Amino acid sequence: MNNIDADLINEMLNEKHYMKEMLEACVSCGMCAESCFYYKNTGERSAIPSYKVKKTVGRLFRKKGRVSRSELESMADLLWGHCAVCRQCYCPMGIDLSAMMSFGRAILRSQNIDRWSAPYEE
Repeated sequence: MNNIDADLINEMLNEKHYMKEMLEACVSCGMCAESCFYYKNTGERSAIPSYKVKKTVGRLFRKKGRVSRSELESMADLLWGHCAVCRQCYCPMGIDLSAMMSFGRAILRSQNIDRWSAPYEE
């Protein structure tokens, strides 16, 4: 299945429109990195919670769900491979980064993409 249902993605995004506002509130201060065990153990920029959210859910909002399957598959590694959704990421602006990561996963699953169907990058 290579087709993407952009209308479904956009509908899901519209249901959670407040997340777009949360993304806009992010000031990229880096506080969330300090609370992320994955980032602290790897030091990888791609493990910073705000980076993961902006490159996945943020991209979906910017493109209004009009993305390719390969774009969604590349998001899978950030959403599953670099996050345990442990809910430890702290944001002084009150952004619920874990909820946004879970939402990103739900969008990918709606397109039959999950951690195990997408290519894994080590």
